[in-house]
Amino acid sequence: MKHSTIPSKTGQLATNTGQLALAEQMSRTRRAAMAACAIAAVAAISGCAMVTSMPPGSRFDDVVIKFGTPTTQCKNDDGTTNALWTQQPQGETAYATTVARDGTIGPFRQMLTDASFDRMNQGTWQTERVLCEFGPPQRVERAGLGNMNEVVWSYRYMQSETWYSLMYVYLGPDGKQVTRFHPGPDPEHTVWGDGGGRR
Repeated sequence: MKHSTIPSKTGQLATNTGQLALAEQMSRTRRAAMAACAIAAVAAISGCAMVTSMPPGSRFDDVVIKFGTPTTQCKNDDGTTNALWTQQPQGETAYATTVARDGTIGPFRQMLTDASFDRMNQGTWQTERVLCEFGPPQRVERAGLGNMNEVVWSYRYMQSETWYSLMYVYLGPDGKQVTRFHPGPDPEHTVWGDGGGRR
């Protein structure tokens, strides 16, 4: 993954690209990257899902050498950076860490969880903030009729750590701010009658 974005904590992207186009481009890039990662996993244990093996205090440069450039990098007001590696569009995890000003990392956090998504109930969430917190979505589409036609980002994740699900994040007609969000079954993992749960 060579493309990274560097929005600030207040939500100012370091690129003039529109948010919807950016998400669509990153989603396509992630598909290609994850396909390559899956091929590598056949030959050896892949690093795509093992970035958490790097302990706190490791050098960020060493993490990048071993696991590749983060999907997103977001500068914080205090000079630190939030770096995130995601398995979207096929996996259910996205791990983030804080990179200190001295170039070392903190502990990794799994961002695609019910608790993390629930934080969108607090305050205003612009598109840039969603991208920084959760990375690019599994899919970008539009839903609804008339004035209710909104941009929707979907994230593949394990609801309650059990159910294969998608978190649908609605970003308004202009795709700029979260208006609501809710989970739903992941159709790729749901067979009639099985509930779509982890086995």
